[in-house]
Amino acid sequence: MIHVLIVDDDPMVAEFNKRYLEQVGGFQLVSVVSSAGAALHILEKQTVDLILLDIFMPGKTGLELLLYIRETGKKADVIFITAASDMERIQMALRYGAVDYLIKPFEFERFNEALSAYREKFMFMKNQQVLSQKELDRQLLYKEPRAIVEELPKGLTKSTLQVIWETVQSMRESPFSTEDIAGRVGISRVSVRKYLKFLGDIDALYVQVHYGTIGRPNYQYKYNKAKETIIKSFL
Repeated sequence: MIHVLIVDDDPMVAEFNKRYLEQVGGFQLVSVVSSAGAALHILEKQTVDLILLDIFMPGKTGLELLLYIRETGKKADVIFITAASDMERIQMALRYGAVDYLIKPFEFERFNEALSAYREKFMFMKNQQVLSQKELDRQLLYKEPRAIVEELPKGLTKSTLQVIWETVQSMRESPFSTEDIAGRVGISRVSVRKYLKFLGDIDALYVQVHYGTIGRPNYQYKYNKAKETIIKSFL
């Protein structure tokens, strides 16, 4: 669960943000406060992964709060939700490391897009220990557009994919290996590996690569709840 702090001095906007947040899965509201000072108090006492932050507030501005968070090494990320639309403040927000920037007024669709993208990146970084250049480019730097997969690769069948996917869902709470799946479904590891690679390619699974003492890669997989519906078109 991603822990969220809402910081906005307008009670109506704060309430809208709270209600919108409740409609996006994977997030838990920590608190709603109306000033940077109150936000700092929460940050000292509780775990906060993401701050939905206004810029214009009494006392310290949202930009000053973000700069303080960066200077003190706190790990909270920030999405600005603000009426500030001038280029100077937008550039400052991005330079200080804001992960997104929403200009008031905005629709729920844009809010949902920002939160869903953050959730996907958050879960990816949480579950990956080491990245290849390809994974870094595609998942975090967005340098490599991902091709849309519309059909099963040659040699894969819907019936076998169904069996493997049902087994994956039964193991969704913990990482698993090719051998774990092969042992449960009675299919060769070579075949299972092809299906797991496909599921990783469409983001239905997180893929973690660990290297042993002799340098051989050991693949571990984990169920990606954020993408659980993507498999439906292939079954």
